[in-house]
Amino acid sequence: MRYCTRCVYPAAAATPLTFDANGVCSGCRASEQRKSIDWKPRREKLAKLLDSYRSKDNDYDCIIPVSGGKDSYYQAHVIVKEFGLKALFVTYHGNNYLPVGERNLRRMREVFDCDHHIFEPSVEVLKKLNREAFYKMGDMNWHAHCGIFTYPVQAAYRFKVPLLIWGEHGYTDLAGMFSMNDYVEMTAKYRLEHAQRGYDWHDFVGKQGLREKDLLWAKYPTDDQLDEVGVRGIYIFNYVPWEANEHTALVEKEYGWEQSPEPFERTYRRMSNLDDMHENGMHDYLKYIKFGYGRATDHACKDIRAGRMTREVGIEMVRKYDHVKSSDLARWLHYVDMTEAEFDRVADTFRDSRVWSKNASGEWVKDNLWD
Repeated sequence: MRYCTRCVYPAAAATPLTFDANGVCSGCRASEQRKSIDWKPRREKLAKLLDSYRSKDNDYDCIIPVSGGKDSYYQAHVIVKEFGLKALFVTYHGNNYLPVGERNLRRMREVFDCDHHIFEPSVEVLKKLNREAFYKMGDMNWHAHCGIFTYPVQAAYRFKVPLLIWGEHGYTDLAGMFSMNDYVEMTAKYRLEHAQRGYDWHDFVGKQGLREKDLLWAKYPTDDQLDEVGVRGIYIFNYVPWEANEHTALVEKEYGWEQSPEPFERTYRRMSNLDDMHENGMHDYLKYIKFGYGRATDHACKDIRAGRMTREVGIEMVRKYDHVKSSDLARWLHYVDMTEAEFDRVADTFRDSRVWSKNASGEWVKDNLWD
């Protein structure tokens, strides 16, 4: 397996990478580009864009999809506090919030003085989607990927608020899929092909007893509906500097945002993915099973690119955390009524042959970054 010579990403990353002649990945090159940007003109461009969407009918100026995480708080800080827009917060709630994540989420309407629309699907439907998506694609959190990129767009149509404001574009931030000069925006194509792995709500109808009526929240508005309102989704990381450690320091100081009081088993950060107790745990372990790396790799790459960690320390973080089979598995197995033996059997069917092979003893092995 080939690894980036600057960060710690493998070539088989879930967010596809390219490598230059020096072995540096496209994600690192995109990070370099961000450091060379003059952000003042971009902020001015954002101001003009936002002014053009301020409601003339005493309605909401925009919708901000939020999870209650550090990035959500930073989005709200920039848009509500600095630019003064009247925002409607919209949250897809996937039922697995950590207590600290729930506190952060519920605090948002108070500290930003904004209306907050939180949608919580049926728990039984979510359990069925957890189970079926695990069998179908090795990702029990498919419902969250779908809900996060669908329900706020539904809300934009229903409330007739055309502008949605997202945080970072993940595939550009992690993998350099686009240039920062592209000003990429949120699209139905991105939702379906990347966030949802190519699956949509109708792929689950009839599975685990799920009906179309159970998945109304997962239906993306039609093109005609989007055109009727003029729905547009922008990423503010195209317009303002974006660095998670700096966001965290700011929102902790200004708004009392909380990190996890307990360390995670599969990564060293305590500030990320508090909206789902399995996101840093067994959901991420499945990424390790499939692609041979996990959340500690993601976080180390971000911190290496930000100049907060050396590659050598990043390698140690990967060695320490990426392989761990975390204890939250017991909770998830109970949640969906599955045995660990069944979990392991299904998970193994998703191992990428570019990464994994079996040795003479029948054990799964792969090339490691430190070998």
